[in-house]
Amino acid sequence: MRLLWSCYLRITGWTLHGSFPYHLPKCVVIVGPHTSAWDFVIGLAFRSKLHLEHLKYLGKDSLFKGRFGFFFRKLGGVPVDRFSQHNMVDQVVERFNSEDRFVLALSPEGTRKKVERLRTGFYHIAKKAGVPIVMVGMDFSRKAGIIAEPFMPSEDEAADFKKIHAFFAPIQGKIPEQGMSHLLSPQL
Repeated sequence: MRLLWSCYLRITGWTLHGSFPYHLPKCVVIVGPHTSAWDFVIGLAFRSKLHLEHLKYLGKDSLFKGRFGFFFRKLGGVPVDRFSQHNMVDQVVERFNSEDRFVLALSPEGTRKKVERLRTGFYHIAKKAGVPIVMVGMDFSRKAGIIAEPFMPSEDEAADFKKIHAFFAPIQGKIPEQGMSHLLSPQL
């Protein structure tokens, strides 16, 4: 599959900028902007190219039911019940604490639609688990995957989100108007 995905990236013109922090056994990877189902395809290609087969992602439990459930599990999916009474952040933190190696990829928007603010679950997972956040942008305008240096969530959540907004704001998703540029504070 790695050869197939590498060929796909080469043929479609996608390049990778930055390097993945393989020295980190655990981290939360936030990938955005998430504007199209194509994000998943490009993400799978980069996951293969980067040898990140151990990378997991959370998906709504309905994806894992029926005939194609095995497919999403095979691709690293972990089903979550978004309407469960159990705190999802604590469930994921427990998973981080019980594994020697655990890399989790999430969309900071939590949806493909335009959002007025990012979800905070990824941030609280990283903070409670004591793991760094790695930002990865998928810029469809340049056909570039961009990996930022990891950072630890600080005691200043507002400053951390300004950093996140600044990274993702210039990156154009497949549907640019659903991106994150509008989230960038005018003070930056």
